Parts: sequence; structure tokens; C-alpha cells
Amino acid sequence: MPVRKPILLLLAVVLGAVWQVAGQGPATAAGAERHGLRGDYYLSSAAGKFDFAQLKATVIDPDLELPDLNPVFTSLTGREDDVTVRWTGRIQPAYSEAYTFSIIGDNGFRLWVNNTLVIDHWVDDWDKEQTGTPITLQAGQKYDIKVEYFEHFGGANLHLRWQSASQPKQAVPADAFYLPEGFDPPGPAGAAVDAAGDTVTLDFGDTALAALPAGAAEHFGLTVAGTKWQVASAALDGTTKVTLKLAFPIPRLAADIRASYDGKGGLAKADGTAIEAFTWVPVSNGSTYVLKTRWSDKVDANKPLPEYPRPQLVRDRWQNLNGTWQFAAAKDGEAPPFGRDLGERIVVPYPVESSLSGIGRHEDRMWYRRTFEVPASWKKDRVLLHLDAVDHESVVYVNGKQVGAHKGGYDRITVDVTDALTRKGPQELVVGVTDPTDNGRQPIGKQRLNPGSIWYTPASGIWQTVWMEPVDTTHIEAVDTIPEVLGQSLRVKVRASGDATAVVTARAGKRVIGKVSGPTGKELAVPIPDPHLWSPDDPYLYDLTVELKGGDKVESYFGMRSISVGRVNGTTRVLLNGAPVFQFGPLDQGYWPDGIYTAPTDEALRYDLEQTKALGFNMVRKHMKVEPDRWYAYADKLGLLVWQDMPSMFGAASAADKTQFESELKEIVDEHRSSPSIVMWVPFNESWGQYDISRIADYVKSLDPSRLVDNMSGINCCGAQDGGNGDVMDYHIYPGPGSPGKPGFFRASVLGEYGGLALPVIGHTWTGGGWGYAVEADSESLTKRFLEMDDALRKLHACNGLSAAVYTQTTDVETEINGLMTYDRAVTKPDVKRLHDANTALTGEILPACA
Repeated sequence: MPVRKPILLLLAVVLGAVWQVAGQGPATAAGAERHGLRGDYYLSSAAGKFDFAQLKATVIDPDLELPDLNPVFTSLTGREDDVTVRWTGRIQPAYSEAYTFSIIGDNGFRLWVNNTLVIDHWVDDWDKEQTGTPITLQAGQKYDIKVEYFEHFGGANLHLRWQSASQPKQAVPADAFYLPEGFDPPGPAGAAVDAAGDTVTLDFGDTALAALPAGAAEHFGLTVAGTKWQVASAALDGTTKVTLKLAFPIPRLAADIRASYDGKGGLAKADGTAIEAFTWVPVSNGSTYVLKTRWSDKVDANKPLPEYPRPQLVRDRWQNLNGTWQFAAAKDGEAPPFGRDLGERIVVPYPVESSLSGIGRHEDRMWYRRTFEVPASWKKDRVLLHLDAVDHESVVYVNGKQVGAHKGGYDRITVDVTDALTRKGPQELVVGVTDPTDNGRQPIGKQRLNPGSIWYTPASGIWQTVWMEPVDTTHIEAVDTIPEVLGQSLRVKVRASGDATAVVTARAGKRVIGKVSGPTGKELAVPIPDPHLWSPDDPYLYDLTVELKGGDKVESYFGMRSISVGRVNGTTRVLLNGAPVFQFGPLDQGYWPDGIYTAPTDEALRYDLEQTKALGFNMVRKHMKVEPDRWYAYADKLGLLVWQDMPSMFGAASAADKTQFESELKEIVDEHRSSPSIVMWVPFNESWGQYDISRIADYVKSLDPSRLVDNMSGINCCGAQDGGNGDVMDYHIYPGPGSPGKPGFFRASVLGEYGGLALPVIGHTWTGGGWGYAVEADSESLTKRFLEMDDALRKLHACNGLSAAVYTQTTDVETEINGLMTYDRAVTKPDVKRLHDANTALTGEILPACA
């Protein structure tokens, strides 16, 4: 998904005209000090002029922590580009000492404090922090402050920070700002959202109010990040406050909340004097409400995600260690907390930042601790401990002994803990985790410490199931399978902890159809006569039993299918089982409002794939994330082709960073190589973390020659480089589908991303607002636009040789509201039947005629 300028969503403009300075009358008691800054919003005289030519609006802004100014610009000036702003007011420090101010923004800015120019960066660049010369201030004294800013094109943000000897660097808080002297526009003295998120209180200070008449609610307005929020009722609270009851709660993460009143609702002082209309009054957000899915309340904190975690290597005996663990933030170099209770409790395996974890914040370093019992029946066995995913670097201790260490947030950690166990009684398990997220150079996908736009909340720590199992000294470690459709056989390699003879038996139901034995570590061929092929329309799976003679035994499954590219009527196309099946599905990011990376329940994990099938898709691109094994098992069983991304790293990578990236890439391929649903590996997306593109594509192909490789998804986007190899040429076009390039002789043409049609559903959004690449008014218009895109894809398939398309996206994700479903999975936005019928018609046409 490109970091390009989206079309920002704004469902409603502020009610009434935005007030200007002249003719204002205070609604608060004379002399009352009001927090905030005066914001004067202008249009520049011409593109790139950066002047203050035409004043469009004057409002109160609570502070200068402004991560996304585009919807504000649209509301106040009617456009997003070539806008200038001048903020004025007063600032009050808490300490008598030298303060250092800094600003980072997109684009240019200047800062004056006490009439002294402190920062001068009137430069058309973006996100380059500037730091001013320290200036001495006195505690409790108010100083004049002025900030000027221009926005040229693209994103728009501004962040003012300060620091002193007694105060660490931080955003200047709203309560440090005061309006300029003599500036007291109409409106309440203060406004705030309550903890439940469903009530806004307008506080008129010392002004006594008369009772509100019936129907007053319709004259009040509320916007959240530019989106109109329904006011259900309005009532007087005491004598000086008005409470607005909302139809839907405002989320904790909502920003830029504004209240308005049109002056016609009968709001008056106690003496009968009417309260003037007001608009764009800032509302502080005290909400603790966090969006969640319907599965969130089904989570048992003592037994979350109890299902067997490894469907393609199943043993009868195992023990789940998910549940409530002890937790503590850690310091660099801190000794492990052996034998002592930790102060917090966390529900494993939900990321530490998630609401389901019970912690709900990021930590760079952390400790997990619990005790467990080893069943008595395991005393003659080796005991393996599995942590299916821990982000990012982990060290594992059992009974005070280090038993394992690992780097990589997307692959399984397996350690033999037998020699660290005591003969009986509780065993102590401690896991130390370090995760710098985007302060590091490890693969992170879309995780960011400061999420926004196309970047999301981090998922640090343990985020997949923790479990253990007993095994023989010589035991099966993995079973790699590759179907040979033309050869009517299954290639099998049994990887074991020691040399042994493996016996492999394939079954169709209860009927044995093939059996072979041979040494572990060597490839064996199991005959599969007249194979029943796996496809999205018929996802047939065979059962597989693997035994070591006289020892270990596991159950598995496999599907018989082939994936390739080939020439069909002179055009290179992607072939499934030898036929040119059009692959069509959504970009699936696998984020959850309550669990972030971790689905609340197994039912939830399956639901997204079931809905993908219900919408008529036959494919899904797993974007910038690797899922638990059970997700791939559901794709195998439901019949969905999977394009699997490697989560990107970012920044200038060192040789060590590249080595780590390739190590993690190999582990991901190795762990999932036997899933029939996976048909393509995608090592790079756009230009993110790209290096040695051609070599990496060849490397992936050497790891798994049986699948397709996409050397770079989005070769036309954002500085990406086409390695020139792999099996497809992958284009990104928003909203598209546009005109992706025609296939080459050896590579098919695919549309790796398009769409991004936004439709908000109030009450089901992460921050209240959001954005998309195009905005639709309602479900019907979204459905029609999607079907028009289907028609364009059909023509591209028939006439331009397009082999596949990926629509952005399965669900809304945080501030992105371009999902086919809302982030909480409560609402599917388009007409399901109409999409299903159109999509299945598109994927069902093997070679449509060009017309």
C-alpha cells in the first residue's frame, strides 16, 4: 500500500459558518481564562507561494499536536493544499529555567516565543525536526507565542515540543496554552467527553443557563476527525452545563473532536438572553472506550485460544500454556526475575499493546513469568516448549536456566527444556522480550510506535500460543510435502532429531492410497494415483500419517495442486492445475481492534476467511504479517489461494540486518511450505526495505521451487525497483484498476493492489474518522463502484492478459476505513450477494473473450 496522499474522508462540514473575529461576544464570565490557541486559517495566493492571502476561518485549537491536518483544512478552507495557518496565544511554563522548543512537520514552520524568533524553517520539506536556541522562562508567567505554518502538497502534520532541565521532551500540553488577551469567541468555557465516551459536557463556566426546550439536540453538532457524530439528546446538567448524549461512543483514540451550536435551539442564559451560535469548539477526550469485536467477551483469560496450534504436525499429547501470566516492564541489562512475583498480570498470547492483554501499552523490554506442572506420564519423555511467535527478540529460562534465545517476530521458537526441569513440583518459566519496533531495523511490517495513515499499533511480546509436548529422543521435527500432479505422487521429506526410518501413509478418507518408507532427511515419493486435485472450488485434502519405526508418530494432511506460469494462446498467465484461473481476492492485514496481531478467538480467526469466500473471492494476499498455523489450515480447508508477504524492514539496513532478514525469510518459508493454499511468496512490497531484489527473489525460489515468487509487489510505485525476475510483474494502482502493464514472455501480469474504497460506519471506527483512496457515500454506491471495477478487471483479464488482482482490503484497519468489513467485523459494507455473484463470475471465466 503506497504512502501517497489519500482522499480524506469528511462526512460533514461544521454546522453554520465558521466564525470570524469581528462581532464576537463572550459566552463565559468576564475575565475567565480559556485554554487554547487562536488559529487563523488562510489560502495561499498561488501554488507554492506560502503566503497568508485569504483568511478563511478563525477557530480555537487546543494545542499543536496535530498528526493529520488535512480534514481540518478541508473543513475550514475547502482544500487541502497551499494552506497557511497562524496560531497565536500565550504559553505558561511550569519551571523557571531555560526551555528548548522543537517542531517537526509537513511542510514549513516558524516559531516565536515572547516575540523572539526561536525556530525559522520556512522550507518546503517534510518531517525534519528543527530545534531552537534555549530561551529562559519563569514558572507561572504567560508569554506570547506565535507559530506560522504552510502546507504545500500531500500529507499535513505539525508537532510542537518543549523540554527543560526539570521536564523531559514532550508535546506542549493543552493546559499550557491560553488564548490571546482580548480574544474570547462565543462558546462554552470548556468541553469534554466522559470516560464512557457517550456523553459530551459543555461547561459555560459562571454563566447560569435556562432549561433547554424540547428538540434542542438537533441544533447541536459534533464532529470527530471531520466525521459528523449523531447527538441523541441534550439536557441541562445543573445550572451551567449542557450534556450531549451521543448515539455512539467516541473512541479513546479519537482526536480533533469539535462541538457546534447553530443558535436556533433555545439555548439561553438564566435571564433569557440567547447564547450565540458557536462552531469548531475543541472538545477534550476523556473517553476510555476502545473498539472491540463480538468475540472479545468470549475470551477466557485463564484459557484463551485453547485449540491445538499446529494442524499439519499433530500429536495426541500436549499442554497449552496460554492464560494469565505475571508481567513487568524491564530495563536494559536487568537480571531475570527468578523466584519473585511480578507486579502486573498479562493474558498470553495477546500482544502487550492490546486491550485483551490487560496491559494496553508498549514496552521496549519486558518480562513474562509463570509456573507450570509437567504431567507425570511425561517423565520418560523429552519435553519441548514452543512459543509460536514472540516479537521480536526473546530469551527463555526454565528454573533459572537459559534454555533458548531467538530473534524474529514471525516464526516459532522450539526448545528442549527437559534438562532444566526439576523432578517434581511447579516449574518456573521466564521469558524476556525486547522489541524496539520501528526504532530497530528488524522486519516489522506495518507496526509503528506512532501509528497513523497506513501504519498501525505495534504487537510486541508473545502474540501466538505457548505450549509444550512430550516426544521421544528421536522424534519428527517437520514433514515437508510437495505435490507432483503430473507425476501422481507426493514428495515427502521427514525431518527428525536423529537418523531413523520413516513410514509415510497417505489416505483418502479411510482408504490407504499410497505408502512408502525410507530414511529421514531424504526425499520420498508417495504414489497418489489419479489424484483428486485441490482448488478453491474443490479444496480436497488427503490425510497423511508419518511414523518413525518403533517410535514417534504424527498426523498431517496435504493437497494435490500445481501452480505455475505458462503461455496460453500467446499470453503468459498464472496457471492453477494447468489452467489459467483468474486469482482475485482482498489484501488481508490480519489486525484486530482488541488483539492487534492476535485474533480474539479461533472462531474470529476463521471468520475473515469465511467472509472472503462468502464475497466470492478465491484468493487472499496476506500483507506484511505471518499468521498462526491454524489460519493457513482454514485457508487450506475453505479453498483460498494465499499470496504470502514477508514483513518488511525499514531504513538503511546493515549487513547484519540483511542476514537477519534472510534468516527470518527462510524460517517463514520452511514453516509454511506444506500448506497447499500458499501459491506465491512476496519478499518485498513497494520500496520498503528493498535490497538485492533479484538475488532475494532467486533465493526464495531456491528455498521453494514449487511456488511462484513475486520479486517486488508494486514495481511501479514509490521508488520500488523491479528485480526483473520471479514469476510475475506486480503493479499497484489506486483506486484503479487502471492499466497495469501487459505480461512479459516469462512473467505474468498481476495487480497486487487496487481499490481502497472508503465507507465509514459510525460506531464501528477506531478513531472516529479515517481515510481511503476514494470515498463512497453509502453501501449502494460502494457496491456499484466495486462492480464497475470488476467489469474493468474482466476486460483487463480478457484483453490485456491480467492474471490476478488484489483489492484493498478485507477490513478497516485503525484509521484506514477502506475495508469490505468494519474493523470490529460487525458490518459487511457492500451487498454480499451481488459481490459474490460478480466475483465468482470473474474467477470462473477461464479464457473470456476480449470485447
